[in-house]
Amino acid sequence: MTRIVARTIPPRAAWQLEQQGLHPLLARLYAARGVTDKAELDYELKSLLPPATLTHAGDAAQILADAIEAEARLLIIGDYDCDGATATAVGMRALKMLGADVDFLLPDRFKLGYGLSPEIVDVAAQQSPDLIITVDNGIASIEGVDRARQLGIATLITDHHLPGATLPEADCIVNPNQPGCDFPSKCIAGCGVMFYVMLALRAELRERGFFADRPEPNFASLLDLVALGTVADVVRLDRNNRILVSQGLKRMRAGQLQPGLAALFKAAGRDPRRATAMDLGFILGPRLNAAGRLADMRLGVECLLTDDASRALQIAQQLDTLNRERREIESDMQEQALLLLESLAADDAAPGIALFDTGWHEGVVGILASRIKDKLHRPVFAFAPGEGGLVKGSGRSIPGLHLRDALDLVAKRAPGLLVRFGGHAMAAGATLRAENFEQFRALFAEVAGELLDPADLTRTLETDGALEGGYISLETARLLQNEVWGQGFPAPLFMDEFEVEQQRVLKDKHLKLRLRKGNTRIDAIQFNFSSQPGNRARAAYRLAINEYMGVESPQLMVEYLDQ
Repeated sequence: MTRIVARTIPPRAAWQLEQQGLHPLLARLYAARGVTDKAELDYELKSLLPPATLTHAGDAAQILADAIEAEARLLIIGDYDCDGATATAVGMRALKMLGADVDFLLPDRFKLGYGLSPEIVDVAAQQSPDLIITVDNGIASIEGVDRARQLGIATLITDHHLPGATLPEADCIVNPNQPGCDFPSKCIAGCGVMFYVMLALRAELRERGFFADRPEPNFASLLDLVALGTVADVVRLDRNNRILVSQGLKRMRAGQLQPGLAALFKAAGRDPRRATAMDLGFILGPRLNAAGRLADMRLGVECLLTDDASRALQIAQQLDTLNRERREIESDMQEQALLLLESLAADDAAPGIALFDTGWHEGVVGILASRIKDKLHRPVFAFAPGEGGLVKGSGRSIPGLHLRDALDLVAKRAPGLLVRFGGHAMAAGATLRAENFEQFRALFAEVAGELLDPADLTRTLETDGALEGGYISLETARLLQNEVWGQGFPAPLFMDEFEVEQQRVLKDKHLKLRLRKGNTRIDAIQFNFSSQPGNRARAAYRLAINEYMGVESPQLMVEYLDQ
């Protein structure tokens, strides 16, 4: 069952935004998202939160500036997802612009797992670094930092994940979610944290007179990478994140993007001059993530680091192939998961679901959990076999359940059950021994049942109400497409009743419709539909642009259909 709720539109805020010159439709949409003044939509770089407000960013800058002046060897240790890859690329490019001796290392997710583990530190030590810099990881790496200290290697952690009860004893930690940090943008992505540290480093070097005899680099050139990592990591787009994304998109549309991103657009058949946040989340992000899921994320980082356009295109085409392979694996796993759920009829309606299959691919369980979560509207963990008798799981949650807090409660109730865990409110990871999976499945369902309100288990679809017939146009679709939408600042979703004039099924799973509202006729499509409508239908939809044979036309992307 799906509950349809119309967003509240504060009339005074909408009126004020319109009086300040905003398009009437945008005024209504932004008012419904809590915007009360047009100044909040100023996405210029000058409106970014200052780097000095990020706790310990200045300390990190001093450590890095000292290292650069001492010609020390720096090693970035990243993560194997899109945020980790873009954060690595931001650090590599910025530090090289400053003349640093820097390299990077990424853990093999299938052998070394996530984060700064003692094992990855031992691998890193073979390169004899003076300083290890983590990006998008490290806040939970107590043993890894201890191992680095034993080897005489300093550590600088840059991360955005939630910390545990104890912090690692690193030389410096920059994380907006660590205790005592008052940085307002708690939801900044790992690539955003690294970008801020690089801004602080440049300011520190400026004070030291470092640029007296050399040009000062323009780090705005890195904003396309920051925008991609921010959107792909599905962090909440508060105003600061929207500025980062807006500025990155602006550079892409102007053709000022890294060769690797240009190549990813080309491999996907997209035009960067029309780049949208949707392209970053659903087109570029998955292709980059495919390297970390099925192969080696070094390939993805190399794509982001190369300045050779032909090499970039070659890698982008490899990533495109990997992404198609990932989709096939995911599709097979999803079919198996749904069959598995049918066999667990008693647990079908459990408030929390955990699934495991010995044939599943460790790199794809996160996407599988997300798909099943969307289908059942339940928090879901999907597990695949790892090495040494362990199973590794990735979870996705629904509003109402903080996933990392739920794992923390599981760990407290069954000490030793979880070998390791970590994550956010909506996404988390866990590792346990294979023989303990059934215990975890039962305990996770129990904890989810306690933490979730019964109303949370009913899917709620928030809409922006009806869209006037005159606004169902290519012009309006372009207007909406050019704005920055994403997690926590959702793209407009409208709700209307239509007459169904035509309908047909494409590829056995997509529904193509011709709808009419008053005198307005419009094409619509619903992907992976479950039922066909009668002569009339109520639809929740996004207004989009369909391009066919070089001709653009407005089209409705239907997300919910009810007779």
